[in-house]
Amino acid sequence: METKDIELITRSVIKVLGNTYQDTGFMVPVGISNRHIHLTQEAVETLFGAGHQLTKKKELMGGQYACEECVTIVGLKLRAIENVRVLGPTRKANQVEISVTDARKLGITVPVRESGDTAGSAPIAIVGPKGAIYLKEGCIVAARHIHMSPEDAAKAQVKDGDYVSVKVDNERGTIFNKVKIRVDKSFTLEMHIDTDEANASGIGPNNKVMIIK
Repeated sequence: METKDIELITRSVIKVLGNTYQDTGFMVPVGISNRHIHLTQEAVETLFGAGHQLTKKKELMGGQYACEECVTIVGLKLRAIENVRVLGPTRKANQVEISVTDARKLGITVPVRESGDTAGSAPIAIVGPKGAIYLKEGCIVAARHIHMSPEDAAKAQVKDGDYVSVKVDNERGTIFNKVKIRVDKSFTLEMHIDTDEANASGIGPNNKVMIIK
């Protein structure tokens, strides 16, 4: 191998090793998502009684809201988690979103998916005060993502469907990769992670992260 070849390879290796992330300066507030459930109207009536309508407790972004109603979810060997919050409004399909820790407690294997992608996901039972339903599929661990308005997307120089990395600038110094961008005029700027991710990275309420490149 000639000297010039060695020099070329060396420069290439140094370039790769020195390929660090660059701060964009674009900060994003973090929302920590606890376990919750989205239900169809049919499921609501099965769980809470005929004609029952969800009761709004707290407004969320994108027209969603936390409800007064809570249910119990049941996994294998009758392992259960109580007081799981229902989110409204009702949807066309039932969806249960939990953390990996929750899944282990329930004794089930749950895939990481984007919201709405429930085909082939984990089965689970849901128990309410008036009845119960069994889902052959519908339980997921929600993939981390960032909600933003078109204006925020323009400032961050991203578009709907993009994937970015974000940096947590605290004592844990965590970097999250594969964070999907979701853009809609009804969205408020916020990154959503679950309780496992928040605990592992030392993130608390009102913390912010930075999009990096």
